[in-house]
Amino acid sequence: MGGIAAACAALSASPLVAATRPGRAPRLQAGDKVALVAPASAVAQAEIKRARHWVSSMGLVPQFGANAEAQYGYLAGTDAQRAADLNAAFSDQDVRGIFAIRGGYGAARILPLLDWPTIRANPKLFIGYSDNTALHLAIAREAGFPTLHAPNAASPWNEAASWESLWRLAFTGEMPKIDLAADRVLKSGRGEGRLLGGNLTILSTLMGTGRLPALEGAVLFLEDVNEEPYRIDRMLQQLKLAGVLDNAAGVIFGRCRACSVDDPEGESFTLDDVLAQHLGTLDCPVVTGANVGHIRGQLCLPHGARVAFDADGGKLTPLEPVTA
Repeated sequence: MGGIAAACAALSASPLVAATRPGRAPRLQAGDKVALVAPASAVAQAEIKRARHWVSSMGLVPQFGANAEAQYGYLAGTDAQRAADLNAAFSDQDVRGIFAIRGGYGAARILPLLDWPTIRANPKLFIGYSDNTALHLAIAREAGFPTLHAPNAASPWNEAASWESLWRLAFTGEMPKIDLAADRVLKSGRGEGRLLGGNLTILSTLMGTGRLPALEGAVLFLEDVNEEPYRIDRMLQQLKLAGVLDNAAGVIFGRCRACSVDDPEGESFTLDDVLAQHLGTLDCPVVTGANVGHIRGQLCLPHGARVAFDADGGKLTPLEPVTA
């Protein structure tokens, strides 16, 4: 991470930096002001400090939302306060990108309070993961521009895979071939479609709410944490019954941390069993154990962008730039 600020400074003078193209977020450059917001769970002071440190190390200027340190029960302020910070970040013409400080729970609660006309008119990279999946999916539906499923601002950013993928997608405007580092190919082949997904729990709970983008023909990526195999089974079954899995152009399942059986003495399927049952029978390419999810060094992925997915090569390639 020591070279991040220097690399950003070099980029600011690079010919790769071009004028903003309508319908895409602006490319990030050294010295850009970015908003740090808390759309979900309450944020600890240690997380505020970590977020400031990592974002500043990227050569960016962090601007915390007015309510970033608020607390309302287990939430980072009331729904109105959390929505106000996100709306303000999108409407502020000096803000070039938006980081979620952390996930937790609560992002879906603010969806009805977001100013979607303003968000559509001001495309900006929204960066985060976990509970922030609700925002990625809603932006894909309501605004249509790509966002970045990536570590939150307070997550560790000193891992090469996280920083390099952010740099290439957000700062340089490249369409890099991303190595998913998947553990297993369940179904061979290639697929193309809009990259959509994120946290499996959040995606499944948004089914039937009218807040999801069209998932037919999408390359789906899914991840979760602290879920026993039967719970993953239940959520995948929900996607199966809704036709989401059978109509996918490809499926990428991440590394599910702490997703083993609580009672090793009892009878159970393993996570691999469940994934094979639900994903191994699909008529599209499928990999599991990809470098996505609640793990250190997770990749940044271009949520909402069209991509090509090669299961056998373990590669994901954007077919359009994420930024203008």
